Amino acid sequence: MDFIAGCLGGAAGVLVGHPFDTVKVRLQVQNADKPLYRGTFHCFQSIIRQESVFGLYKGIGSPMMGLTFINAIVFGVQGNTMRWLGEDTPRNQFLAGAAAGAIQTVVCCPMELAKTRMQMQGTGVKTGYKKMYKNSFDCLLHIYKQEGLRGVNRGMVTTLVRETPAFGVYFLSYDLLTRSLGCEPDARFLIPKLLFAGGMAGVISWVCNYPVDVIKSRLQADGVGGVNQYSSIADCIRQSIRKEGYMVFTRGLTSTLLRAFPVNAATFATVTLFLMYAQPENRGPKNCEPAPTQTEEQTRPTNL
Repeated sequence: MDFIAGCLGGAAGVLVGHPFDTVKVRLQVQNADKPLYRGTFHCFQSIIRQESVFGLYKGIGSPMMGLTFINAIVFGVQGNTMRWLGEDTPRNQFLAGAAAGAIQTVVCCPMELAKTRMQMQGTGVKTGYKKMYKNSFDCLLHIYKQEGLRGVNRGMVTTLVRETPAFGVYFLSYDLLTRSLGCEPDARFLIPKLLFAGGMAGVISWVCNYPVDVIKSRLQADGVGGVNQYSSIADCIRQSIRKEGYMVFTRGLTSTLLRAFPVNAATFATVTLFLMYAQPENRGPKNCEPAPTQTEEQTRPTNL
């Protein structure tokens, strides 16, 4: 039941947030010498005008395919780690979240590689271009044939560096916010409180780890068209700073934060509401905390 809830919550988050993610990636990896976009809103307008609304959903197949595995890993590892640590404290919430983030990197990295390559495909062109990849699976297969397993796992180190603290901060923030907001099962305005806590936890997590995400996106987009710009993580950082200054680490941040709030709010609300109505004894909107289960510790407001 919790597995299904996690998948539904993740799906809701992807549907809400993928257009913002496409804009973020385009801004992060565009050529600094000949930029196509002046900012977040100009990027939105350009993609819709040149590639139609569907251009904003390029690469959505990859995160959708990875949802089952990623949500199962995150919810399962976080819950089991909390039980192993034995005490529900903010410190343990951070450690459990960090453990979940680190382990799910194995699935997250190839998924985001395919997503990034698909999002960059046909940049600025509405129709008439030859697609290199038919879909996300074909993208990964194409990369594997050309570069082997190393190519499929391009950006693994930066993904690990990003995801480990990001999930720790995420669960810690959610825990502190729900405690301070008084998210008891019978509290007034519980659902808006959960939406706010989930959304803000996502925003805080992204702000803390965004510079690493910029480097990850650039490394994963590198090689599109057969040209490799960067020889290593350090080389990517050096070249990026030399050409664009330290402000390069804020590229696409606006669209990321605009995406982070509704995505995480939708994810937590969907998971919580699904679990609430799935329990026979909790069929009403007043009781939003289902009975404790193996993975539910991530969505229980009183424990987070």
